[in-house]
Amino acid sequence: MIELRTPAEIDAMRPAGRFVAETLATLRDETKVGTNLLAIDRRAHDLIRRAGAESCYIDYHPSFGARPFGKVLCTSVNDAVLHGLPFDYALRDGDLVSLDFAVSVDGWVADSALSFVVGTPRDEDLALIETTERALDTAIAAATVGNRIGDISAAIAGVAHGRGYSINTDFGGHGVGRVMHGDPHVPNDGKAGRGYPLRAGLVVALEPWFLQTTDQLVTDPDGWTLRSADGSRGAHSEHTVAVTESGPIVLTDRSWLGVD
Repeated sequence: MIELRTPAEIDAMRPAGRFVAETLATLRDETKVGTNLLAIDRRAHDLIRRAGAESCYIDYHPSFGARPFGKVLCTSVNDAVLHGLPFDYALRDGDLVSLDFAVSVDGWVADSALSFVVGTPRDEDLALIETTERALDTAIAAATVGNRIGDISAAIAGVAHGRGYSINTDFGGHGVGRVMHGDPHVPNDGKAGRGYPLRAGLVVALEPWFLQTTDQLVTDPDGWTLRSADGSRGAHSEHTVAVTESGPIVLTDRSWLGVD
């Protein structure tokens, strides 16, 4: 069921969005060559505890997960792109890292992700990350009253295909509210003018993610981490966005923190 939020409820979601934005900015600043993925997760756990927030991940056990996730942060590295389960790994020079984070504050959820390179970057990695960010910006611009879900999907796909990337539609954007994953599903490819009409009060997480040379995924033995089938690298950008009569509101905006 698709739920629409009142202006007061969207305002009530702002603290969750602000906390998610601040946490991701902090984690990005603190993540360097040599940082262990488990240390990043512990830091996120500590920030959640201090804020009195609740993790959306730690007990999460959907049908596609082998077991409850057990951590509070997704850490996907290099050829991993989604649902990266933190493990004992110290980041190396040039690693491409995606952090995906969702929490509930006072019963309202926000969800966001960013990708970056630690140490010396490869040009192709920077291009991939920039493409996900540009696709996200384009998707947000399309999240206006009177458009449809297909307009968001087509906007994302237009950026990706224009840069030569193929698209997997198994995982994409989704409704956000009292729970992390709700209706509607927002695929990263679609036809403009199709799908659910966007109405004021709709809140969705928009999340373009692409792989460099494939659109096929394989699941790690951990039962969670999704990697490219050919070993090529992936990147992921995500924001929680409210559709309003006056235009889209990015609840997880990080620009005021100096982190895009």
